[in-house]
Amino acid sequence: MMKIEELYQKEGNKIRCLVCERQCIIAEGKSGVCKNYANLNGKLIHIGYGKLSAVESRPIEIKPFFHYYPNSTALTFSGFGCNFYCPWCQNYHLSFSEPPRELRIISPKELVDLALKAGDEGLCASFNEPATLYTYLLDVFELGKKRGLYGCLVTNGYFTIKALERLIESGVSGFSIDIKGCPGIKVLTTVDHKKVFRNAKKALDLNVHVEMVYLVVTNANDFKECYSWIFKMHSEMLGENVPLHINRYYPMNYWREKSTSVRTLLALKGIAQKEYNINYVYLGNIGSIEHETTYCPKCGKKLIVRFGYRVVEWNLTKDNRCPRCGEKIPIYGKANIIF
Repeated sequence: MMKIEELYQKEGNKIRCLVCERQCIIAEGKSGVCKNYANLNGKLIHIGYGKLSAVESRPIEIKPFFHYYPNSTALTFSGFGCNFYCPWCQNYHLSFSEPPRELRIISPKELVDLALKAGDEGLCASFNEPATLYTYLLDVFELGKKRGLYGCLVTNGYFTIKALERLIESGVSGFSIDIKGCPGIKVLTTVDHKKVFRNAKKALDLNVHVEMVYLVVTNANDFKECYSWIFKMHSEMLGENVPLHINRYYPMNYWREKSTSVRTLLALKGIAQKEYNINYVYLGNIGSIEHETTYCPKCGKKLIVRFGYRVVEWNLTKDNRCPRCGEKIPIYGKANIIF
C-alpha cells in the first residue's frame, strides 16, 4: 500500500501535494485547493479520509459507462470538495464544501460490506471529484478487488501519473473522465486540459477501461476551436474505439447561460463521427434512446439498446461481436444480461 509520505514533497516550511496536478503548495496548518489535504507539522494529512457525503447503489450506465460491465450496479459513494470548482457544477453543494469535522468515518470494510449486501457488482467513486478521497480509494478498491468487486471512478482525470498508476494497482479498472475544456477556454484557466488526455491514454496503456464525457456548456467550451481540439485529441491519443459521451448542459450553480441546444449536440455528434472517425459517440441528458444505443460501426446493426440507464436489448454474440458482420465491439467486464 502506498504510504502517505509518497504523496507529497517538502518545499522548505511548506509541502507540495502530489495527489493531483494542481500540486498545491501548502503552508503549515493550511489545506490545499480541494480542502481535503492539510499540512500538519510538516506532513500531509488526509483530513477527508472516509468522510462520505453519499452512498447509494446505482446503475453503471448512469455514470455514464456504456461499455463497462453493462447492466451492472455499483455502490456509488462521494466525499466533499473538488480541485476544479466548475461554475456549472451540478453537485456544487458537495464539491464546494469541505469535509465536516464531526462526520463519522465509514471504514473501507463497512463500505465493501454494504456493496455486497446490496448485491452490487462493483464500487464507484462519483458525485464529487474522487481525488478528494484518494488514500481512502486505495484502501476501498484494494479490499473490494479481493472480495470480487470491480472499481471505477467518475473523475476530471487530473491525477498525477504516480497517483493514477497506484489507483490502477489498487483495483480501479474503469475511468469515466470529464473533459472540461481546451486551451483558450475562458473558465478553468489554471487547468492544463492536455494532462487529462495524457492520463486517459496512460490508463488505456495500463489496460483499463476509459470513456470520455464532454459536457457542452453554452458560451464556455462550445466554440469550434474547443470542440475540434477535444475531438482531435480523443481521436489521436485515445483512438476510435474509446466511447465519447457528448452531454447536454443545463443552467446550474453560477452558470446561467441557456441549455445546450439539441441541434448543437446532433451536429457535434456528426462531426465527431464523420470528421474524426470516433466509432462510439453518444448523446446524454436529452432522453433519447436512439442516441444512447450502440450500433455496429462497420455494418450499422443495432446492438445494445438502453433505456432509463438500463440495457433493454442485447444483440452481441458471446464474444461481444456483431452477429451480422463479426465486428468486435469493445466491452470491458461481464455484462449482466438476464433477459
